Amino acid sequence: MSFYENEAVRIYFEEAGSGFPLLHIAGGGLNSTIAHFSNGMLPFNSFKEFKDEYHCIAADLRNADGGQSTGPFEVDRPWDSYTDDHFGLMDHLGIDKFMVIGFCVGGPFIWNMLKRAPDRIAAAVLVNPSGSRPEARDLFYDGYIKRWAPQLVKRRPEISMTQADQFLTQMYRTNPDFVFTVTRDFVSQCQVPVLIVPDAVDSHPYEVAMEMAMLAPKSEVSIFPWYEPKERIPIVVRQIRSFLRAHRPTAT
Repeated sequence: MSFYENEAVRIYFEEAGSGFPLLHIAGGGLNSTIAHFSNGMLPFNSFKEFKDEYHCIAADLRNADGGQSTGPFEVDRPWDSYTDDHFGLMDHLGIDKFMVIGFCVGGPFIWNMLKRAPDRIAAAVLVNPSGSRPEARDLFYDGYIKRWAPQLVKRRPEISMTQADQFLTQMYRTNPDFVFTVTRDFVSQCQVPVLIVPDAVDSHPYEVAMEMAMLAPKSEVSIFPWYEPKERIPIVVRQIRSFLRAHRPTAT
């Protein structure tokens, strides 16, 4: 078991394989944990799939239910607190430049990383990325305040429902459009290569995924639909592998 600690933050992480660093962010929303790579929640296990070629790193999200990572509940900067953990972990491991693959909530996390430190990200893969549709602006807030927040408060009695409401409001209602963490203008100017693997469910809207792909100047997009029938999954995994190889920095 490995932990990265920074003052009150304690992040559980795992590593596998060797090669150029590849950070993995599991789906599962604010309850994203390493376990989700192997428990069937995701269409495929990227951590297992790419450890033969990359130094794979993954972590439990801070304060996720079922996870081992803990830290302060920063109601005024929720997205950035998670991004602090991602970059802090890579700093702890002595890694400056890396690639990243993220499922679901990993999409907004990746865009936030690209906003804060684009020079550190060699390439990014966004699988089934989360996004916001005009007809369902409160989709994430409503879901989390009903289910995630009460469980969090039960586990962490020092956190109140009022604070949970403030946290979720800052995450999902302050900038409720598009991908929550960046603007369309930012995406249209982002020079980091990105591969978009779209979904078409309420929390992973196809329209938003394709808008990212159309806006980003160095974007690629996978086939769609891609995980049903399941025979299509290996095709997309091969495309991701090719994309990562194409943008993996060469040793000098």
